[in-house]
Amino acid sequence: MSLAAKLPYDHAFAGGFSGIGSQPLPTDSDCLTYLAAVAAADGAGVEVGVATAVDTFFSRIKADGLFEAIKASCILCGARTLTGALVPMVGTAPTNLPVANGFVAGDYSRTAGLKGDGTSYLDSGRANDADPQDDNHNAIYLTQAYSNGSTFEIGASVSAGRNMINVAANVFTRCRDATEINTGISSGSNGLVGFSRNSSAGYEVRAYGSEHSATAPSDGLASDNVFVFAGNNGGSPIGISSARLAFYSIGTSLDLAALDTAVDNLISDIGNAL
Repeated sequence: MSLAAKLPYDHAFAGGFSGIGSQPLPTDSDCLTYLAAVAAADGAGVEVGVATAVDTFFSRIKADGLFEAIKASCILCGARTLTGALVPMVGTAPTNLPVANGFVAGDYSRTAGLKGDGTSYLDSGRANDADPQDDNHNAIYLTQAYSNGSTFEIGASVSAGRNMINVAANVFTRCRDATEINTGISSGSNGLVGFSRNSSAGYEVRAYGSEHSATAPSDGLASDNVFVFAGNNGGSPIGISSARLAFYSIGTSLDLAALDTAVDNLISDIGNAL
């Protein structure tokens, strides 16, 4: 890795040194706004390689038509600090809970993301009913699964219109319905797990590169905020997870395979940059 690549992306010589060579810098306007917010939270800009990895991600999800569907999201890796990692890529900043003893710096890895501890969770700030009943997605990227049937990696409500992802021995999901679907997809160590509904009759699941079509009619629209690392039962966390997550996304329906590829490349590129 060159010296210039180790510099903060916003350093005067980040693009390279005169007579020695140059390197690309981030250019996407939304990415630059996000990186500036992360830098303000961290106290310094991320390295050029991390910044360009994020820039490539922004460009890819825009080209694939995903960006407008993502309404609340955090890249939970890459930033220099936990505070920077909780800067939202899109939407509202999550709340680190419980207030007195939520996630701490030791739970965070720049390459692998945020590790659940069984007591801490994030309130995404995105209400489950902010997206239409039959137009919704939730997705997470795990870098370490926690195989326990009583936990939730993301979720909202225990009543009609509930959402949840539970990565146990297999991946279990609900999307705007009361039926817990066993997708039959075995849990893995690293990968995107998500669902997307664009029909009242059922929804699609993608987990660790495999697909499952769930026949589960939507039955309502719960109003609880979506929690990450837990489900939300009327404002109280349930099934708090000890998984490690590097990304989450909430919003309207989208192409899960395209999101999978984009996030997988993002996590890999950040790791290579560091």
